Amino acid sequence: MTGLILLGLAAAVVWKLYQWSRAPHDKPLRSVTLCLLSAALSYPLAMPGGASGVDTVAGHGTAKLIQNVLLLLTVYFLMCFYLYSADERAGRLRARWEALVVGAVAVAITVAALSVPHEVFAGSFSTADMTIPQIAFFYGGAGLYLMYALGVAGRWTCRYARLSRRPHATGLWMAAIGLSVMAMACAVRAIFVVIRWSGKAVPQPLMAGVAFLLVVSILLFFVGVTYPGARGRVTAVRLWLRRRRDHRRLASLWQLLAEAYPENVLQPASSELWDRWRARGVHRRYHRRIVECRDGLVDVSPYLADASEDTEVLDLPPAVLADRLRHAVNMIGKGALAPRPAVPLAVPTEDNREADVRQLIAVSDALRLPA
Repeated sequence: MTGLILLGLAAAVVWKLYQWSRAPHDKPLRSVTLCLLSAALSYPLAMPGGASGVDTVAGHGTAKLIQNVLLLLTVYFLMCFYLYSADERAGRLRARWEALVVGAVAVAITVAALSVPHEVFAGSFSTADMTIPQIAFFYGGAGLYLMYALGVAGRWTCRYARLSRRPHATGLWMAAIGLSVMAMACAVRAIFVVIRWSGKAVPQPLMAGVAFLLVVSILLFFVGVTYPGARGRVTAVRLWLRRRRDHRRLASLWQLLAEAYPENVLQPASSELWDRWRARGVHRRYHRRIVECRDGLVDVSPYLADASEDTEVLDLPPAVLADRLRHAVNMIGKGALAPRPAVPLAVPTEDNREADVRQLIAVSDALRLPA
């Protein structure tokens, strides 16, 4: 799970850095990118391997200090995203004031951490000696700022969720709940700091429960942020797969009509091999095949009935139409002249593109069956 989260953060950072490089003046995008970058840099420092490596080089407690400063920057840039999204002009001024606040908190906890011996500062939140004022201030100060920033971000997320529609509203509500629970967990941990600073003990199961709640809320926030995009990607992939399948199913009809009217075959926009798998290339070839099939059906329609017949060819079932198409293409190959004007074929009862494609696929499927 840890490796999966780190991989997801790294992928998100790379993608946002790419987007930021294409829109360097987009302040909300810049804020999101720096937020994710700070979170991604802080995450390895929370792991035993990463923390021990930094502590070995720079001294015990250095990893914890850097991690907490990066967490402060993470929630600060998260606030900046909402500030710039709501009103860029007013948000710029508010972001500067918030920068002073987070800068003051970062300097204060750094001074507190550096004013005690490294051995005292080593350890985790649950094992730290909170009776030492600097240690209590380090955890309490950082926790209170995290509570403030997460609470403000959660309130703004609720506001945007009420104004949004699904699936964005669903993701925003999950993110808002995650932020609010994180703020609540930080507030409870600040209370724990006060209790332990006074010399009293907090039951270990209670601290473990709050830590678990914090992890769950972080995961809920991450899921909420990624839910709309992930759902959109799933929908896009399903459409991509369906159109690739429909493109293949139309091959029998397209090949028959292209044999009779090769001039109807449109030139491809790209000859690159990977364009056959790219979403834009798949959709383009799908729509081009539909147009080519429709043009071919209009051209071949005069040959579907003998001049002596008075048959209405508009409502022919797919199997009958397939047989007549084979016969018509054979006549065209022998140089027969069109006996009557062109008429539309395989017209769906519903007036939409999906019904049109289903009708064409039904004829193409019939063509694959033995004559």
